[in-house]
Amino acid sequence: MSESSGHARFFPYDEPYDHQEDAMGNIREALVEERDVLFEGACGTGKTLASLVPALEYGRAAGKTVVITTNVHQQTRQFIEEARAINDQKPIRSVVFRGKSSMCHIDVGYEECQALRDTTRDLVDKEQDLAELEDREGELLDASKEGDGEAAQARGSVMDEIDDVEASIEALQEERNICDRYYNNLTGETDEFYQWLYEDVRTPDEIYERAHAMDFCGYELLKDGIEGVDLVICNYHHLLDPMIREQFFRWLGRDPEDIIVVFDEAHNVADAARDHASRKLAEQTLEGALDELDESDDARADPAANVIETFRDALVETYEDSFGFGERETVDEDWEDVPIDNEDGRDDLSVAFLQNYTGQGFSTDLDQALALGEELDRRYEQAYKDGEATTRKECPTLSAASFIEEWMESSVEPGQYPVLGVRRTETGVVGRAELYTCLPQQVTRPLFEELHSTILMSATLRPFEVTEDVLGLDDPVTMAYGEQFPEEKRRTYAVETPALFASKRDDPTVQETVGGVIEDTVEFTPGNTLVFFPSYAEAERYYHRFSGDATPYLDEPATRAEEMRREFTAEADAVLFTSLWGTLAEGVSFDDDDARSVVVVGVPYPHLDDRREAVQRAYEGAFGDEGSDEDAGWRYAVEIPTVRKTRQALGRVIRSPEDFGARVLVDERYTHSQRVELGEYSVYPSFPPEERSEHIDIDPEKLKFAMLNFYSDMNAWDGGPPQP
Repeated sequence: MSESSGHARFFPYDEPYDHQEDAMGNIREALVEERDVLFEGACGTGKTLASLVPALEYGRAAGKTVVITTNVHQQTRQFIEEARAINDQKPIRSVVFRGKSSMCHIDVGYEECQALRDTTRDLVDKEQDLAELEDREGELLDASKEGDGEAAQARGSVMDEIDDVEASIEALQEERNICDRYYNNLTGETDEFYQWLYEDVRTPDEIYERAHAMDFCGYELLKDGIEGVDLVICNYHHLLDPMIREQFFRWLGRDPEDIIVVFDEAHNVADAARDHASRKLAEQTLEGALDELDESDDARADPAANVIETFRDALVETYEDSFGFGERETVDEDWEDVPIDNEDGRDDLSVAFLQNYTGQGFSTDLDQALALGEELDRRYEQAYKDGEATTRKECPTLSAASFIEEWMESSVEPGQYPVLGVRRTETGVVGRAELYTCLPQQVTRPLFEELHSTILMSATLRPFEVTEDVLGLDDPVTMAYGEQFPEEKRRTYAVETPALFASKRDDPTVQETVGGVIEDTVEFTPGNTLVFFPSYAEAERYYHRFSGDATPYLDEPATRAEEMRREFTAEADAVLFTSLWGTLAEGVSFDDDDARSVVVVGVPYPHLDDRREAVQRAYEGAFGDEGSDEDAGWRYAVEIPTVRKTRQALGRVIRSPEDFGARVLVDERYTHSQRVELGEYSVYPSFPPEERSEHIDIDPEKLKFAMLNFYSDMNAWDGGPPQP
């Protein structure tokens, strides 16, 4: 790296790859111009350093803080490793931030913690007031002994104040609604902790253990001590949740325009933004609000109960009316959607609410409910602070009224999808209302506009124009670096099996063909093989069909994927069956012998439920061109995310210039030769040009010969290769 490059000071290794050097220069220039960056780089090509190094160098020069964020747990560990390497090269102040729930030493919820903090801070403030009053009293006593009559009179007033403050302190101490650890944060000596914290890049677990040993609250120490740091590593929700983001920036001591955010695995930002923007109200909350109002003698309770009860009754009526014969009995413990949206008017719940409501006007009743809810919420907080309650009670009236107001205002807006949910509990079937946000840019555009710059990096961001539209980016810098490692060390085979549509998957002949391709791939791979399927059910199907010599592993939902990965990579000849929608399909490296071949079976289209169709309609309305033959809704909401998922899976192997391996796509929709015949069903055109140019179409029975030749050219066999 040229010594003239300012960011060379932060690059922790001898020399960057050529593409890294180029990317760092482009990113540095974009940061100066306050522009956003879309940065696609093939898996294993050093995107993290290429983004972090110029961001940290520019941030240090311009007084900015860099935040790098991900929704993949394994990536957080990689960020820590990279940050430690940078810190060894050029000392930086960095913090790794995790949610409060996993770092609380006394295991209380957010509301209780907030009230405990406030009460503890009140106690410390009063103790400081007492110390100041006692100092003042001593000064006045000395003056009065010297004959100052006014001092003697003033001393009497100060002593009265001292008595009042002492009584308040005694009451707070007796109530014990304080956090001892946070008290120690406020009154103890914390310099040693912060000196330790900034000597290296500390993990949340290390911070928790250190703070626990020192009898501090580590989470609050981070909040109070991260102002002006160079680098913060955190999860998506610190940026995508508007309420958390506001607090987070305040902890950083930075205005949004002084923050540079690097989004890792940025192809996931759209889905994450949708999830953070969606709002829900459970039937139990409505019931709790009615119970709360029934106990209130406030004049506003009756109109508040009127509007909330009407909404509750409309909710129950709507989901009960949706059940056909026998369907109510099939509802299980998981939330199940009940579609209520109507393209030509109000949703079913809103219609039922408006038809059933009687009174002075639901908006007037809602205003009464909101005002009373806010007052009750203040009372609950004060009662907890004063020790009159052992827990910080939440206010269901405020939650219910706020949601109903938003529902009636927003459920008709473009990009909003109103939906009900039902599930079975011990008391029977219950429901909830949800406003699902279909257009991610409603969340991301305001965020990107207020930040100094964002760097969105992923191995699968193209087509860039789709990413720009979906996230609401204006004129970003775009750059893509394809496979940077030697082409002769990889092969991508597109196997001409029948297209694995749902109607074909149960066909015994198709299963025999696909099973044979998998077994041939495993047998002719000198090491481990990953096999990805569109669902866990399909993975399990072929796991049980597998009869080869390799050790088979089955990844299942709700299992610890990291433990599975360690067991699998410890083998020398194993095959792992998993889902493309699981945690092992992206953000996880299988370097060198950890996995030599990767197989993707079928095209992993997501389950096309009513939500997905709502997203399609929203995308078509926002991005479709009138008169165009192209279905923008399908392309934006289904096809592009599906191809990205496939590309992510292919990127699990071949992670360095020395690494080598084979990628096998099992479905004729991936082939070049069938693209015209398959028409709109072909996904081959949706791959970037340089990637699809490497697809080698091959008959199922010829795959093993091709793999034998490739791995023989790599001198990969210990001893003789298997015989076809």
